[in-house]
Amino acid sequence: MGTRFAFAGGREGWVRALLTAVGVGLGVALLLLTTALPNALAERSRREEARLDYTYAQEVMPEAEDTLVIADIDTTYLDRDVRGRLTEPEGAEAPLPPGLREFPAVGEMVVSPALEELLESDRGALLRERLPYEVVGTIGEQGLIGSQELAYYAGAEGLEKRIDGSTVARIDEFGDPYPTEEETDPVLVLLVLVVFVVLLMPVAVFIAAAVRFGGERRDRRLAALRLVGSDSRATRRIAAGEALAGALLGLVLGTGFFLAGREVAASFEVFGVSVFPSYLNPSPLLALLVAVAVPTAAVLVTLLALRSVVIEPLGVVRTARPARRRLWWRLLLPLAGVGMLTPMTGQGRENGDFNQYLVVGGVVCLLVGVTALLPWIVETAVARLGSGSLSWQLAVRRLQLSSGAAARMVNGIAVAVAGAIALQMLFAGVESDYTKATGYDTTRAQMQIRVPDGVELSAAAAKLEGTEGVRRVHALSQGYLYGAPPQEEPQQGVPLTVGDCATLREVAKLPDCRDGDVFALRGGDYDAETAALNEPGRKLYPETSDPGGSGAAVWTVPQGVRQADPVEDPTGERRNGFLMTPGAMPEGLAEAVTGELYLAVDDSAPYAHEHVRNAAAALDPMTQPLVWSSTQRSERYESIRTGLFVGAAAVLALIGASLLVSQLEQLRERRKLLSALVAFGTRRRTLSLSVLWQTAIPIGLGLLLASAVGVTLGAVLLRMTATSVRVDWPSVLRMTGIGAGVVVVVTLLSLPPLLRMMRPDGLRTE
Repeated sequence: MGTRFAFAGGREGWVRALLTAVGVGLGVALLLLTTALPNALAERSRREEARLDYTYAQEVMPEAEDTLVIADIDTTYLDRDVRGRLTEPEGAEAPLPPGLREFPAVGEMVVSPALEELLESDRGALLRERLPYEVVGTIGEQGLIGSQELAYYAGAEGLEKRIDGSTVARIDEFGDPYPTEEETDPVLVLLVLVVFVVLLMPVAVFIAAAVRFGGERRDRRLAALRLVGSDSRATRRIAAGEALAGALLGLVLGTGFFLAGREVAASFEVFGVSVFPSYLNPSPLLALLVAVAVPTAAVLVTLLALRSVVIEPLGVVRTARPARRRLWWRLLLPLAGVGMLTPMTGQGRENGDFNQYLVVGGVVCLLVGVTALLPWIVETAVARLGSGSLSWQLAVRRLQLSSGAAARMVNGIAVAVAGAIALQMLFAGVESDYTKATGYDTTRAQMQIRVPDGVELSAAAAKLEGTEGVRRVHALSQGYLYGAPPQEEPQQGVPLTVGDCATLREVAKLPDCRDGDVFALRGGDYDAETAALNEPGRKLYPETSDPGGSGAAVWTVPQGVRQADPVEDPTGERRNGFLMTPGAMPEGLAEAVTGELYLAVDDSAPYAHEHVRNAAAALDPMTQPLVWSSTQRSERYESIRTGLFVGAAAVLALIGASLLVSQLEQLRERRKLLSALVAFGTRRRTLSLSVLWQTAIPIGLGLLLASAVGVTLGAVLLRMTATSVRVDWPSVLRMTGIGAGVVVVVTLLSLPPLLRMMRPDGLRTE
């Protein structure tokens, strides 16, 4: 009978069932997406491992019919990573990279679909200069980790001369040659657990609210059932059947939303992460759990909600002033949550893994506590609100009569904000453990380029100095001088730095300097270990010298070599060894040093970094500039943080959509009331403001409660990780601001339907 009420109640029944199904369906779609995430992450990881092409082997593999020389020429374009490889097959049986049908010829490349689209667009003009290859095909899905990944394979020759086992390697198969299991970090595991709970709790709250759409009209129908002879238990079961029908329809719509979103997902990249539709295959067991849990929850929530409603043949008692809500039992949930988490206080990462059941249970209890406390807070607060403008009085009176419905609409966003604040505090607290200083002085230089072999340092420096966006170039050559020929043991050496006087002053305090001078550094890092090599008359040998030491490159420390004190260079190091100007360098020594360019870049110049990368690629396609940053984050920490942002974006979309559906449902319930008020002369502006106040008051109270619970949960989690508790107030304000912003957008979107409902023809009835 409940199912018939849901689907056979004419237009009214269909609209009510559809609203319920849409609300439930949005939640189901996100739940299905969540169940598909483990498979998506595993598939991305599998494809990444399947195409690995480095060896880091001490010995170079011999050339054979089944070997391939491959070079890593990754780059960055407009802050997006571009995966690039040069390939040179050495035989007919050379391993083909995943996603390729054949090797590209020299001067040709095979690209990912996203890279092809970028190169054909105006935005890819600078990247086309960097990749002077002809596009002859696209990489198949098996060779990419995401639909929006930028990647290419280009043909090359002569790579065997540059094999170093890492950036250029000879391989006979793709894949990880040394698979290892990473040790689990208890704090990172805790972060993952809390992220999943925080992202899923708002979904559960929204589904619970969606199955109660149309509550007042439903209760009047149930009262009519009592009038014709149904007892109270049968009436509640009929209501549960109606909710079950809406939930089942929601499952169908949710599956449709998920399948549609699965196809659309391939067109987007969120925080650098993209997927193929084939990745998003929910685990059958988890999908079955969703299919069972959602209808079951709909029935249980309906039965629980109707326990506080006395349905009598002549009406529903809820229309009278309800009894005051009790506070004591509502405090039990957050207290239980704190009680579950407290035993793990101070555990940190040194005392084993956190108890996953207590972590999940504690966080769930604290967040569910928000949904239990919010109705009491809204009821208590609005009961004390009084006089004001007409729109204010209309809103307050409506909230006093139905504070529960207002709290239900706000519950989901309050839970989401509370969880977000706690997570932000936790991430901010432990960030320093996963972030280390690089030592780079980014005020003196922002990019570094290693000059390739065969390119003169002066020519490379001149080319970079003329590049758009480059303010200054410091050119240094670096090498090592040994106290004995390199073939003899034991080895002890000192660094050698070659540059003009202006550049050498970036690494040391020089008394005075002219071309032809040599300086011995004192007081630098490792100075005590190399002091004996600074003696005048001592012979020093670069790595290119012959075993007997008679080569022209052997250098003798000159008499009267002057001393200099090192300063921190742009990389943050204090050098030791020798400083030498170009005029003092013997002929044969040039082959033993490697050129380095340190670039000061004008970040205000458009595409400055891209121009530098293009200039470096023109020197040698394998030359990739290093962009300096003052800090560096752990990759695993960064991936969890990125996952949080991706999930939060999806949950925010759900919050906005569900709030809009809920708002439209409440407006539909009040259509006759709004039409009557307009018919009696109430201004539309007044009614619009009253609807805004009806949303703003519960939202304001909900965000205050969410801030308090979020800060409490964040403090407890920080204590668990043995981190000092510090409230990141800017983050708290940012999270609450985002929550309020979502509500403002939803309210603005609901204004057009509201204006259509404020018409006299809304008084018509059947």
